Amino acid sequence: MIVVHIAFRHGLNHGIGGRRSCDCSMFGQQEKGNEMFAHRRWESLGRADLGWLRAKHHFAVSADDNPEHDALGPLIVWNDDEIAVGGGFPMHGHRDMEIITYVRQGVLGHRDTLGSEGTIRAGDVQVMSAGTGIRHTEFNKGDVPLNLYQIWLVPRVAGGEPRWDMKQFPKGDRSGRFVVLASGFARDEGALPIRANARLLGATLKAGERVWQALSPSHCAYLVVASGRIEVNGEPMGRLDGAAITKVPVVEITALEDSELVMVDTGQV
Repeated sequence: MIVVHIAFRHGLNHGIGGRRSCDCSMFGQQEKGNEMFAHRRWESLGRADLGWLRAKHHFAVSADDNPEHDALGPLIVWNDDEIAVGGGFPMHGHRDMEIITYVRQGVLGHRDTLGSEGTIRAGDVQVMSAGTGIRHTEFNKGDVPLNLYQIWLVPRVAGGEPRWDMKQFPKGDRSGRFVVLASGFARDEGALPIRANARLLGATLKAGERVWQALSPSHCAYLVVASGRIEVNGEPMGRLDGAAITKVPVVEITALEDSELVMVDTGQV
């Protein structure tokens, strides 16, 4: 059972050649003019339960998941994982995939065949470019359940040397604004580098606070409420909900209570 789940979720190990092409088409969206907003509520997400791992899938990764939750540009996986104390993924491999891990609670341990070892805590970000191939193991290194987002992006080109990195991002630095945490664009100084046409952003908002985040109309974005409740361009979103957004020049977000937000903005600029 563990092997099957890794093959589906953590393995897509056959690389990008076996995937259908990704675009920014959306299903189940609300359309206002040319702007589109697809609210993916927590209860509508696909799920898996292996005992030591409980996962919710913002994007369909198995035949049992919501078929309307298709890829968004290069963004093909966003899983909300809870790993039990003592649990973890055994050594397994990837290639031709950009993988971002955002830790929400607990402590993540990482080891890989490059010799890299890391301890990633809540608010920290880990990136891995699988390139021509890498094997790694990830596990709960703490004494409480580990909650994290696993985000997969198709790289601009296949191949390349595999690499791994991590960085601490104090939440106070993103209070009241979005900060770029990982990026495929060189001008995003201070962000962890990835090899995809996308950037990962994070923000924390106090209740009643409002933020406007510019998105190029040619972009796609996927927003998740890691904690709290918000309104996005007037649409209410609850804790752990996601939203696929396209053709929106500016996203207006109002915090209905103290909230933590994570977003992937995709597309060439």
